[in-house]
Amino acid sequence: MRKIIIDTDPGQDDAVAILLALASPEEIEVLGITAVAGNVPLPLTQKNARIVCELAGRRDVKVFAGCDAPLERKLVTAEHVHGKTGLDGPSLPDPTMPLAEGHAVDFIIDTLRTEPAGTVTLCPLGPLTNIAAALQKAPEIAGRIQEIVLMGGAYFEVGNITPTAEFNIYVDPEAADIVMKSGVNITIMPLDVTHKALVTKARNDAFRALGTPVGVAVAQMTDFFERFDKEKYGSEGAPLHDPCVTAYLIRPELFKGRFVNVEIETQSELTLGMTVADWWGVSGRKPNATFMGDIDAEGFFALLTERLARL
Repeated sequence: MRKIIIDTDPGQDDAVAILLALASPEEIEVLGITAVAGNVPLPLTQKNARIVCELAGRRDVKVFAGCDAPLERKLVTAEHVHGKTGLDGPSLPDPTMPLAEGHAVDFIIDTLRTEPAGTVTLCPLGPLTNIAAALQKAPEIAGRIQEIVLMGGAYFEVGNITPTAEFNIYVDPEAADIVMKSGVNITIMPLDVTHKALVTKARNDAFRALGTPVGVAVAQMTDFFERFDKEKYGSEGAPLHDPCVTAYLIRPELFKGRFVNVEIETQSELTLGMTVADWWGVSGRKPNATFMGDIDAEGFFALLTERLARL
């Protein structure tokens, strides 16, 4: 079983990633959820994380509010993709469970100091601000992290918020740079993978056919979410970015990638936030991350549908 902290900025696809984790107790123990500003501002991301926990019937999960802005830059958000609430699509009630006391960064640090070294995996689904802030505040925790499995970046697919940058990395490139240079075991789910995990009509119909509040809500989320990607990419559905992180923890064999060097551009106005992945090993720089390149999409959606049916 993996002990994990989910660091998130919900976001419809973040919500599905959280639901998949909560539906998989044999493989995953969610120690807590930490919210960060990203897709929408922090007051909405922490609220949305609690909404998702209540949708899953898991009021016991601790949700902490974290950083409300990037380390050095003004916040860029993505309401144009996720709607004004971040969870547009279904009509879900406001949460009644309270926020956990304390700051998300302190929760991350305290958990890594308390749990046995090498037993906690961090799962960032949004900008890496909370993770980088924790590494800056308590550098010694880097040696206690089992793995960081994150959604972000791209190589062949390049960018979705600028021509060269993926949104999560672009929002806080300095934080991403800190994480990539941390020496921690890192696995990255880039757009190259997530754009192959498309919610086609048949796959969304399978969610809706579950007939449960969770199944219907997920179908409504992806109904809303896909309108942007269909128009932008001409694709047959919306990519489910963040659930790829959770699926990897459960069935890593669904994914293929390479252990390569990944650097983050933090200076150039033209390519700010670009993940420079040395896929072909031409730079001579030391590999620092497993950069995924492919996914078994049918296996991924079979897993997702089966697990959501449990909630």
